[in-house]
Amino acid sequence: MAYTPPIDEKELVAQLHDPKMASQAFDTLLKTYSQPVYWQIRKMVANHDDANDLVQNVFIKAWKNLHNFRGDAKLSTWLFKIAINESINFINKEKQRLQLGEDADESFLLNNIEADTYFDGDAVKAELLKAIAKLPEKQKLVFNMRYFDEMKYEEMSEILSTSVGALKASYHHAVKKVTDSLLS
Repeated sequence: MAYTPPIDEKELVAQLHDPKMASQAFDTLLKTYSQPVYWQIRKMVANHDDANDLVQNVFIKAWKNLHNFRGDAKLSTWLFKIAINESINFINKEKQRLQLGEDADESFLLNNIEADTYFDGDAVKAELLKAIAKLPEKQKLVFNMRYFDEMKYEEMSEILSTSVGALKASYHHAVKKVTDSLLS
C-alpha cells in the first residue's frame, strides 16, 4: 500500500528548517518515516541488521542535507530516494568486499534471504523473494515499489527519475519474469 504520512509534510519541512524547532521536527520525521524507509531498504538488501544500519545512514544523511531540501518533491519521496541510493551503494560495496562480479546481485541477495534469522516467511514467500532477487536492479526496485508498496507510477517516477512509461514497461517485464520463475 502506498505510504501516506499522518502529518502535514509542508509544515514539517518548515519546522525542520527552523533552528528552534529542527530537533523536535526531526524526531517527528524519524517516528513517521523510520518504518517505511526500513521496509524499502529491507526489500533491497534482504537482511534485517543491514537494513537497520542503512536506515540510520539514511536519516544521518537526511539530517546533514536538510538545508538542501527545498520541498520541490514530497519529503517521503526525498527520503526514499536517499534510501534507495544508500541500498544500492551498500550492495555494490558488499559485492566488492566479497569479491563478487557485477552480475552477482542475485547470489548476494539469495544468500541474504537464506541467512537472515529474522525471516519468518513460509516457503512460498521465500520462493517469491528468490524470484524477485533474480530481477535486474531497476526491475527489482519497480516491482517492490509497485507490488508490495502499491506505489503510484507518478511517485515512483519522482523517486527513480524515470518516465512513467518506462516504469510501466519495467513492471510488466518484472511480473513476467517473476511469474515464469515461480512456475518453473
